[in-house]
Amino acid sequence: MIINILRIGDPRLLERSREVAPADRPALATLLADMRDTMIAHDGAGLAAPQIGVPLRVVIFGVEHNPRYPDAEPVPYTELVNPVLTPLTDDEEDGWEGCLSVPGLRGVVPRYTRLRYEGLDPAGKRIVRDVEGFHARVVQHECDHLDGILYPQRIRDMRKFGFTEVLFPEGAERE
Repeated sequence: MIINILRIGDPRLLERSREVAPADRPALATLLADMRDTMIAHDGAGLAAPQIGVPLRVVIFGVEHNPRYPDAEPVPYTELVNPVLTPLTDDEEDGWEGCLSVPGLRGVVPRYTRLRYEGLDPAGKRIVRDVEGFHARVVQHECDHLDGILYPQRIRDMRKFGFTEVLFPEGAERE
């Protein structure tokens, strides 16, 4: 089912989500199906449970070809429960980001270039991956939602933040 996405200004987006506990497991399959339907319907690269009003530490992400990120390399579809991120370098890279909770806007955000993410898949099996590039950026963006952080809070230069159609009138970047 496609769920309404909370938008910037909703105080629920600024709260830290709680870890998924064994008592939450029966509802996890429905939550993940709703998240996937919602992400696909909005051409998202990822979605965090808090974005649909569920304060649990659950994210999904994946990109094959996405009109919002036409130049992005593929990222395997992943459902990640209780994620933990560990930077593998101090190196950061600036990159344009958008967000389904911040529609119509883009901003340049610094992110670690390489990191390890760990967590569980929906069946409780451990996932550990070392990633870089766009994959690392997407994971960091989605996991920020679990801590109540929206990408505009990470922008260092507000001259690189604005409405997509103003920043990119030629349409090179999409919402």
